[in-house]
Amino acid sequence: QVQLVESGGGLVQAGGSLRLSCAASGRTLSAYAMGWFRQAPGKEREFVAAISWSGGIIYYADSVKGRFTISRDNAKNTVYLQMNSLEPEDTAVYYCAADPIPNGVGIVAASYDYWGQGTQVTVSS
Repeated sequence: QVQLVESGGGLVQAGGSLRLSCAASGRTLSAYAMGWFRQAPGKEREFVAAISWSGGIIYYADSVKGRFTISRDNAKNTVYLQMNSLEPEDTAVYYCAADPIPNGVGIVAASYDYWGQGTQVTVSS
């Protein structure tokens, strides 16, 4: 199975930026679509962004469009989420996920087969 490990979370003030990384172990991500999801306390897991295996197909949730950027480096088996203009509403545990359908870029959590353990992002007002 694919092992995914998120990193880069932390505490930041509103308006600040963070860059999350998702590193894969065991196999390359070249044949996988990748997604980022988040879950705030008391809320369901929410779609954030997704990217196809080639990077040519990208989708964002309306709540983060224009502020977040998803990218991938298949040679490094790593997916990134650059988060700018962070707001307190962005506070959540952020998870990366892998989908063996290369062009799947699904927005539903059930579309993904592999998940990391998450990294906490806290945005203070």
